[in-house]
Amino acid sequence: MFIKCWGSRGSIPVSGMKYIKYGGDTTCIEIRTEDDKIIIVDAGTGIRRLGNQLIKEERYSYDIIFTHAHWDHLMGFPFFKPLYREQTNIRLQGCPFAQKYVETMISKVMSPPNYPVRYTDIKANIHFEPVCPKSFKIGTVSIIPIPLSHPNQGRGYKFIEDGKTFVFLTDNELDFIHPGGLPFKAYQDFSADAELLLHDAEYTKEEYEFTEQWGHSIYTTTLKLAINAKVKQLGLFHLNQDRTDQAVDGIVDTCQHIVAKMGSNLKCFAVGAEMTFTL
Repeated sequence: MFIKCWGSRGSIPVSGMKYIKYGGDTTCIEIRTEDDKIIIVDAGTGIRRLGNQLIKEERYSYDIIFTHAHWDHLMGFPFFKPLYREQTNIRLQGCPFAQKYVETMISKVMSPPNYPVRYTDIKANIHFEPVCPKSFKIGTVSIIPIPLSHPNQGRGYKFIEDGKTFVFLTDNELDFIHPGGLPFKAYQDFSADAELLLHDAEYTKEEYEFTEQWGHSIYTTTLKLAINAKVKQLGLFHLNQDRTDQAVDGIVDTCQHIVAKMGSNLKCFAVGAEMTFTL
């Protein structure tokens, strides 16, 4: 399983010299399976660059999975150039939304006055999988959804191939249970022994005093989850829009100090655009 991050920023894209190392695009993850299927998770602004790459490779068939419907995870969709190619085939997975909601959600992003190109101008062949089962497969990868603890709900995912596990839990608040969300222990069990966990780590403890119930986690709570779950690698995700490269590095240093103090073998880092993993 090959995994590439095309955007890890939270809430809104950012730019400038202080955001070079980790990038400024919002959530988009690409997964390539052993049998060469392409899975795209979320359509934040990072999907624009992914689309350009796929056209360059002449790849026009993929599955798209959404975690939830907040705008930073959708705003890149109209700029995904394969949408405007007739040879493109996209299968939208039913997690976590019903078909009518997905169509409404996407068409609203492209409706006047939000965007000049109409949803009806899309030339790609889009097929919708209408249900969100307890587990499903795309090529050689098995996928297990889990409810997120986040306003308006959503789904995180576990991807399994050849006995290797990648868990993706962005926009998940570990210190507060939102309607439809689960307690800390459930996410710990879900992530147990994963080779790679990418988890929301947007806030410091001080910031969380003002942002509790906004749907995001304190980075030290995320670190606790990873250590308790005995994952091998933790990627801090959904980086705060105001967090500079230097500030992110400071958080990573703190996490690595805690890991060493606890005698854990966990590898902890912040996820940046262009970062890749092979499991």
